[in-house]
Parts: sequence; C-alpha cells; structure tokens
Amino acid sequence: MKAETFFTQEQKDGIVHAIEEAEKLTSGEIRVYIENSCKGDVLDRAAYLFKLLDMFNTRERNGVLFYISIAKQQFAVLGDAGIHAKVPDGFWDSVRDVLQEHFNNEDFTGGLSKGIQMAGEKLKAFFPRQDNDTNELSNTISFGEN
Repeated sequence: MKAETFFTQEQKDGIVHAIEEAEKLTSGEIRVYIENSCKGDVLDRAAYLFKLLDMFNTRERNGVLFYISIAKQQFAVLGDAGIHAKVPDGFWDSVRDVLQEHFNNEDFTGGLSKGIQMAGEKLKAFFPRQDNDTNELSNTISFGEN
C-alpha cells in the first residue's frame, strides 16, 4: 500500500484540521510526514526529513514533525532546537504514549489528531500564539515514496 492512499481524503482532511486547530494555540509549526517504509533508524529518518522539509526555518525554531512509517509501524515526534532549549526532559513522552496506544489499536487518524492536539496544548505554555504570528510552514501532509 502506498502511503498516500493509506488514509481516506476525509481522514487526511481531519489531520490537517487538527494541525490548523493546534497552531491556533501556539506559534509552533506542526508538520506530518508519512511513508510506507523506513530504511534504518526511525529517529535518524525523521531528523533527515526535518531538514529536508526546512522545518528548522522558523523564527523561533519551534517546528514539530510527526513522522510515521506505516509498514514498520514506527513513528517519531521531533521538535526543533528552540523547543528543546525551553522544555523539560520527557516533554514528548505523553504525546508518544498516546500515539502508541492509538496505533496499537490501528487508530492512526485518531492517534495523529490527538497527538497533534496535545502538541499544540503543550507548546502553548512555551510558545503562545501572538497577534503577529504567521503560518511559516505548510499544514498539508507530506507523503514519501518509500
């Protein structure tokens, strides 16, 4: 199965909506990247894609990438340097746990949507949305060929 057809259009729209709603709370920028298979370490792959997607190119270095490898049923949540400079260790643990729980039940859309919502709420404490905030990165889902 190709990553692009893993979700229905309605599910894709729901994930994008979750990104839009989360970004209403924070100046943080959230992206989702989905591919069929991850060759190598999932965190290394997510870090490579983070750079490829120019996610470090935000004013406050507060981009967050949700990466999913469908076939291997692996995922990573990766935040930029500005986030790691401000947040405590274990900041993403509850997001990871919610994703894992939903994914174990094959509820990928619900898990992503809930994880994205949680990321927006958590980032709000460190990167609250300002009146002059602009959407610095696309909210669309990116799909890989792997």
